[in-house]
Amino acid sequence: MEDQIVSIIKDIYKKSRLSSKRVVAALPSFSVFSSVISLPNMNKKDLAKAVQWEAKKFIPLPLEEMTLDWKIVPEKAPIKPIVVKGKTLASEKPAGNVGAPDTGPSESETGQSFFNKFLNRSKYKSAASAGVALKNNLKVLLTAAPKKIVERYIRIFRAAELELVSLETEAFALERALAGNDPTPIMIIDIGAVSANISISENNIPILTRSIDVGGASITKAIMTSLKVDIERAEQFKRDIGFSAVGPGGLPDTVKSAISPIINEIKYSIDIYLAQNPAQNKIEKIILTGGSAFLPELVNYLSKLLDMKVVIGDPWDRVVYPLELKPVLSELGPRLAVAVGLAMREI
Repeated sequence: MEDQIVSIIKDIYKKSRLSSKRVVAALPSFSVFSSVISLPNMNKKDLAKAVQWEAKKFIPLPLEEMTLDWKIVPEKAPIKPIVVKGKTLASEKPAGNVGAPDTGPSESETGQSFFNKFLNRSKYKSAASAGVALKNNLKVLLTAAPKKIVERYIRIFRAAELELVSLETEAFALERALAGNDPTPIMIIDIGAVSANISISENNIPILTRSIDVGGASITKAIMTSLKVDIERAEQFKRDIGFSAVGPGGLPDTVKSAISPIINEIKYSIDIYLAQNPAQNKIEKIILTGGSAFLPELVNYLSKLLDMKVVIGDPWDRVVYPLELKPVLSELGPRLAVAVGLAMREI
């Protein structure tokens, strides 16, 4: 399987005619555990121990099997989030001092040692290690990924003869691409083919993320079963009709019932966020992305049902491109939002 992935990556790289071999990749949301925990104010040594202890309560796997990262959530200024980094930024080096380049993970490095090297070198160290303290309890963003997955990414890109510069989560990439510099509470819903990922960002940091195994394919399958048609016709029906009113009955019950688990998860996520953040009385807006974001009338349906502002995200909003490409890029935008966010990683 890995050999096939390596072959595909090499083929794409060759056909794209890229000159750079630097790569930024994302871990899928369903493979990453993320939670915001509240801890009393304490010194950095005690805080590190407390985080390790609390992590055992939130991560359902042994910590020795996980790559763990944590950062204090700032009250205002955001912390740039990374899961794995193996390249020192040029801006970190003194002017005029080129120095020896960091070649990424060595042959003997594991995902955890590569990860630890990032924590030690990065200018985005944990706020605790920089001596940051808040007046009240500390809000700590805890992120963990299985070491096996991290090490697999490292192996694949090394075999593809590419330099893995950074490895982060899809939620951070989407926030960067779609929310920009908006510090207000925003929900991003990424509806793909087989799953939907929901994240709520505050001060440009995704502090709540959830995944559900329902996506566009679930709607297609429900239509196939209800209308007794093949997958091609069901897919066409979904894209042509979507959430548009059909006859006197209005919204097709089949489509409505298929997406109801996502609606319930959205409401549940909002309730969790507001309960954990009593100072916030609302989420400002919902940004839709993913391959199913363009289903007809989905934006209006969600807006009326949730009584919130809902928009389709535009990852090209801060990207300069020829105007003649706008129709194509507008259609591809929701599908490429993660990739665009990753490309913006060091901009």
